[in-house]
Amino acid sequence: MEFRKLGRTGVDVSLICLGTMTWGSQNSEAEAHEQLDCAWNQGINFLDTAEGYPTTPARQETQGRTEEYVGSWLAARPGDARRFRPDGNLLNRANIEAGVDASLKRLQTGYVDLYQVYDDRAAQGRYRQRRCDARR
Repeated sequence: MEFRKLGRTGVDVSLICLGTMTWGSQNSEAEAHEQLDCAWNQGINFLDTAEGYPTTPARQETQGRTEEYVGSWLAARPGDARRFRPDGNLLNRANIEAGVDASLKRLQTGYVDLYQVYDDRAAQGRYRQRRCDARR
């Protein structure tokens, strides 16, 4: 497996990232663990997970299940366009901290290497209608 540095963090991540957005709706926890074991054994240490996964389909009752599956896998190996917030998902400090805290709890860990924010407006094509200015 080839690796690259994650920005200036010094963390090495695999060139291949394992997507997890269907875990909890299209497959079981045991199947997710099997896929994680396979990926880990091939050197993959880069996972794409999110507080809104699974998204197939996106339902409130399954929100966060993917992270729960990753969390139970991690806990067994020590050493190794939706609205989630009552204020409409404003991208502010309080919501980012709430999202990180909830993810850490489900992941059963104390840190994340990278926390990436998705904007549903991009997926819906709204940025095509108006130029996005990241400074706002």
